[in-house]
Amino acid sequence: MITLYHCVSARSFRPLWMLEELGLPYELKVLPFPPRVDAPQYLEINALGTIPAFFDGAARMTESAAICQYLAARHSPGGLNVETGEPDFGAYLNYLHFGEATLTFPQTLVLRYSRLEPPERRQPQVAEDYAKWFLSRLRTLEPLLETQDFLCAGRFTAADVSVGYALMLGELIGLKSRFKPAALAYWERLLCREGFKRALAAQERAAIEQGVSPVPAPNVQGSF
Repeated sequence: MITLYHCVSARSFRPLWMLEELGLPYELKVLPFPPRVDAPQYLEINALGTIPAFFDGAARMTESAAICQYLAARHSPGGLNVETGEPDFGAYLNYLHFGEATLTFPQTLVLRYSRLEPPERRQPQVAEDYAKWFLSRLRTLEPLLETQDFLCAGRFTAADVSVGYALMLGELIGLKSRFKPAALAYWERLLCREGFKRALAAQERAAIEQGVSPVPAPNVQGSF
């Protein structure tokens, strides 16, 4: 049985979304955020104290985009995975990691300097600068998304899950109104996916059952 440790709407939403897209059985353990403070026993499971933590047999993983790649490769060859012989294999890997390394990273600085730090240490200018950084990098997808529904290979893949979570985070921290039209339309397409809807329902149900608030924490990231 796959086990996923998750905080509501944190990066661990990526593998949760993948699991629902794939229809795989799994156990979802929802923790209060930040788990290293509010659930210190979690440090025995993941010494980093970060979310996600993912277990599948002997596999132990903590990087959300890598978990998406693992699940796609093992459980959806030629579907959510793009195979090495496909023309878009390189683009697939690039967008898969672009979602985390390029789009999610600057948003962590927005969160830190607009919400996480005590009021006297917040830096509105820094938060705005990194918001612009995120939005400028998101705009690089605009020409692509004006001509196709998904990022690569002519279908929905794990790369869309990775980038889609970055857009989810952007909405949670109030940046959706600044998305360009093609990116906004892309995000609205992703919102309509049954796998995405099931993942939202699964996290809410599990949070309530396990005594955790189903509302995303103000920092929502799981990385600080």
